Amino acid sequence: MAEERDVFPRARGRTLSAFREDDEGQWKAPFYFIQGADPQFGLMKAWAIGDCDNGGDEWGEEIKLTEQAVQAINQLNPKPKFFVLCGDLIHGMPGIKAVFSGHYHRNAGGSYKDLEMVVSSAIGCQLGEDTHGLRVVIVTAEKIVHRYCSLNDLSSQGIEKELMDLIKQN
Repeated sequence: MAEERDVFPRARGRTLSAFREDDEGQWKAPFYFIQGADPQFGLMKAWAIGDCDNGGDEWGEEIKLTEQAVQAINQLNPKPKFFVLCGDLIHGMPGIKAVFSGHYHRNAGGSYKDLEMVVSSAIGCQLGEDTHGLRVVIVTAEKIVHRYCSLNDLSSQGIEKELMDLIKQN
């Protein structure tokens, strides 16, 4: 079990253990990292059938290619310093009701057809009037409910009762 926890480095005390200051504090040598983009599960079928608004319900080809990418990276010697995945993870699939993002440093959002775009403000630097906070997202079989909560309120009061009641439903 301990080995499983060590597979993915975790940040603690504002430090990512994979990049220890003793090892990484000073420039030592060139290094490389791998950047992957847009596995976009579902797009290959949608593109093949010529209907990119639909048809994103089969991911087989993309999963094989993603597994091939992971295997290729794992075989590299020397190993990359890190791997970062950017871009679209999925193309689309029936049931997607909301997209959650950040990077705007204020709360924002909107809707297009049946898709809600939710932009959460920052834990850190605020560029608007919002407080430092986090977004709590509850997903049930019927709906997605979300609230932006200040760090102070979340720390002192926890998740509000209305949201907790949704979590308790089976």
